[in-house]
Amino acid sequence: MSRPARPGRGCVHLAHHAPPELVRLLAELSPLPALVRNHRNDILAWNPEMARVIVDYGELPPRQRNGIWLFLFHPELRDRYADRDERLRECIADLRATWAAHPDDGELSDRIDEFVSGSVEFADMWAERDVRLHGSGAKTIVHPEVGRFTVAFESLVPVQHPDHYVVIYRAADAASRSALDMLCGDAGR
Repeated sequence: MSRPARPGRGCVHLAHHAPPELVRLLAELSPLPALVRNHRNDILAWNPEMARVIVDYGELPPRQRNGIWLFLFHPELRDRYADRDERLRECIADLRATWAAHPDDGELSDRIDEFVSGSVEFADMWAERDVRLHGSGAKTIVHPEVGRFTVAFESLVPVQHPDHYVVIYRAADAASRSALDMLCGDAGR
């Protein structure tokens, strides 16, 4: 298994909280599901619509509010994505790119160690050494309340906060718009 080397000591500014202006942006993006994550894929803030589409992150311990952790270990989310293997591969390829860009991030290295040792699936995909960024695309979601629908997603990096990503979901087609409207219509009320 290809585990990350231990980082050297250095002064590295790392995102642990979403800046207030990005939290306000999430509210203003409503009714679109949106969240703010850091480079480690830690979910820092989300709007009610994203909580309805994926999971209520507020009910999770902070350590579990990580996109890859959720893919690997959250029992309700194992089957949430119709194309789970492809999505997980993309997340891992993104994580490799992040790891290369943040070699002094000890928390990131520790998290990768946790995933490699805790998931054979992750360890196998990590060993493939794929490095790619996936800032946009489509995901097909299988939701227990509204069934199958597809979202187009965009990951935007604010200039003032380059360690943060604002991820926005939009309906990919008319049927998906209907599913999102049913699911998120009262999320913010």
